[in-house]
Parts: sequence; C-alpha cells; structure tokens
Amino acid sequence: MYKPRKKIYFALINASVLLLSTILSVLLVTKETPVSDPWFYILIPAVVFLGFLVVGSSLRHSVDKRLHRKYLETGETSYIEDFIDKLRFCYSYDDLYQTISESLEMKADCSVLFVNREKNYVLYNSPSRISASSKINNKLAENYPENWKDGFYFIGEKLGIISSSRKARGFFLCYNKHQFFVFNRYTHLFDNEIYDKLYEEYVRFLSRTRIISDLSEISSLTKEWEQLAETQVSFLPHNIPDIPHLKIATYYRPLVNVSGDYYTVLPIDKNRTLLMLGDVSGKGLPAALIMGLVMNTVKIIEDKNDLLGVIKSVDTAIKNMHLQDKYTVLFLGIVDTEAMKISYINASMSDPIILSRSPDGYRIKSLASNASLVGIIDMDDTRISEQRLFRGDTILLATDGVSEVMDDNGVELGDTDLFINTLKNSASKTPQQFVDDVVAMIMKYNGDKRLHDDITMMVAKVG
Repeated sequence: MYKPRKKIYFALINASVLLLSTILSVLLVTKETPVSDPWFYILIPAVVFLGFLVVGSSLRHSVDKRLHRKYLETGETSYIEDFIDKLRFCYSYDDLYQTISESLEMKADCSVLFVNREKNYVLYNSPSRISASSKINNKLAENYPENWKDGFYFIGEKLGIISSSRKARGFFLCYNKHQFFVFNRYTHLFDNEIYDKLYEEYVRFLSRTRIISDLSEISSLTKEWEQLAETQVSFLPHNIPDIPHLKIATYYRPLVNVSGDYYTVLPIDKNRTLLMLGDVSGKGLPAALIMGLVMNTVKIIEDKNDLLGVIKSVDTAIKNMHLQDKYTVLFLGIVDTEAMKISYINASMSDPIILSRSPDGYRIKSLASNASLVGIIDMDDTRISEQRLFRGDTILLATDGVSEVMDDNGVELGDTDLFINTLKNSASKTPQQFVDDVVAMIMKYNGDKRLHDDITMMVAKVG
C-alpha cells in the first residue's frame, strides 16, 4: 500500500502545483500593468512556478514521511521494519540469531528456518512444529535446491511458490545458496514494499559476515597477511567520485600490510558530500576488523546528513564487537558547496584544518575536536560544529602519522615551521599536487628511514 498511495498523493500534489501556478501566473500577467517588456510575461510565470515547485517538494517530503510511518513503521509491517533495523548492525551469525529471536519470534510470532543449501546444513531453526519438522525441511530442500535463483519469494500452503501475498503462508530469501524461510499466518498483512528493503539488508549481512570471516581466517596464517591487506583495502574507495565544485585527492600508506587508517568520500546530493577519515587504535587484525566495521556501518546508513546518528551508529557497532580497548578517532564532515560551509564532528582527530586565502597569504583555521573517542566511552555530549568556506579553500584531513614523523633529533614534523610553510605554499595548488608536496616533505624530514606509523591524508579543494 505504501508505494501505490505514494504515487497517488504525489500525482495529486504535482497536479495541484501545476494548476495553482498556472492560475496565479494568468492572474498576474493579465492584470493591468505599465510594463511593456515581453520578458516580464515570461519571468512572472517562471518565478511563480518555481515558488510552487519548492512548496510542492516540501509537501511531498512531508507526505512521504507520513505514509512511511503509517504503512511501514506501524501495524504488522513494523515487526519486519524492526528486524531490518537490527539486521543492519549484525556482524556475525550469533548476532543474527539473537535478532531473529527478539524481532521475528518473540514480537512477530514467526517461525524461522535458515539453511546453507550448498552444504545442506541447517544454520538456525525456531523451536516450533513448522521450522523444526524434518518432513517440512525435506520438502523445502526438494522444492528449492542448491541452484535456486537468488531473490525473494512468497510461500503457499503447500510450501510452493505463489505470486501473491494474499494467500501466503510465509516467504523466503535466497542469496549465495543461503535460504532464509519465515513462516507466518498473517504474512498477507505485511506491506509488500518492505520486502525489497529486507532482501537488500539480507544480502548486505551475508556479504558482511563473509568478509569478516575471510579476514579472521586469513589472519590466522602469517603467510597470508598480504591477502588480508588486499581484503582490507577493498573497503577503501577505488576511485574518488567526480564532484562539482569539489576536487579531492587522497594518500594511503600503511606501516605494515594491514592498517587501522581509513577514509571515504560519499556524495549525498549535487551540493553536499560526506568526507570521513579516521584511525583505529592499535595494529593488526583487531584494528583491521574495526576499520572494516566503521566503513561498512557508515556506508549502509541511509541518512548521511544526520552526523550525530552516523557517529553514534559507529560507536554502537564498535562497542558491540566487544574487542577490549579498541576505539577510533574519526572526522566526519559534510561539505556544502551551495551554502559554502562544512558541518562536522571531530572525534579527537588532531590535524584537520582549512587553509583559506587572505591578503597576506593563507590562514590556517582549525577544525577543532568536539567529540570524544568513538567506541569506548559515552558520547552523549557530542555536537556538530560549522565553519564557513570560501572559494579556493583547501581542507586537509590527516592521521597523526603525518604530523608525528620525527627527524634525527626527535622533533615532530607538526611542530616545525617547515610543516606550516609547506602547507601554506601548497594551498594554491591542486589537491594532488598538495598531497605530493606533503608526502615529499615527510620522506625528506624522516631522512628516508623506516616510518613508525600509518600515513593517510585527504585533501579537498572548494570551488
């Protein structure tokens, strides 16, 4: 019901916008006026239409939220919505089983059967007559063999596929030879729009657990660390997206094969882009796991405008891993090239700055920390800060491996005039040239000796 109602309401809103803007434009243009310029009669309708278009857009957004709340967040469908919300933060089969128990069995009175059809192995079954019955399990294995096509399906009374949810006894999801059966007598009461969302999250869960499992398995053999590093790098963006009025370059150099550093660039719309860069405490497998966890958590969150929601989701995900003393420092910023501002949360990152042109050269503005470490202590006091941007501004995000490089006398690079002058002298260049200058400075200052920390940078130039 959600999607059909949404189409009807949106069609009514669009028709109303067109009708009202036409009527008002006709009234304004036909009104006696001394204006003789013909452009007047073109601009007036255009301005009126744009005004109603903005109102209509706001109204559509409001209606969509109401319909979503009515059909997907209330009634029987809310049980599936609750399961989807919890599934987003499941990182193991044990997490999934607990979520099944809490959301589908206890709240929704469903019976669940989860099968690895490739190995013909039951991963989970609810303690009920339906899912625990060997007769039913054999029938399902016969109906839906290992080579069954990935997708979502309704199950009928005789455990066969049916096209409509009206007579459905349940449904099942199939992906990568893993079949997830849910039996429920009131399946017909679930809104059909929820199933695409459920299947998408189910696929993400299986992909996520496979990656984490691969990391753990590979890391148990020291000769396979290079494969672990390749798996970890797959979390990082392969290509920086082409963003209007925002040019970005990055640099990533792990100290050893695996690293706790990470970054990503996620366009939200044509004007706003989410920048993220962070550093997990420690090295090795635990840091790599947390790094992958953070990247995945931010990627799957739908509302990336909600910086507080994003960072609290990351905090919860890390805490749920129960890895002792593991946390991350993290910078999250939304660059808005229309409003010319950056809204950000800096969770204890030491070096994020803006280089802004002034009459006497470039000035450095700090994007100061406004949040605590993520994943280890309470984050209730976290807040969002804003900084104005100007055309030509350069934003530098870097892990402490950049500023804490030492020379032969033990002096850190970040404490020197060389560091500040290099940043200012490079601020007028392209982001890639800026990165190249900083990397060259680091290597020269370190005397080409072995580095002692990961080095990760992101440089973004506005305008």
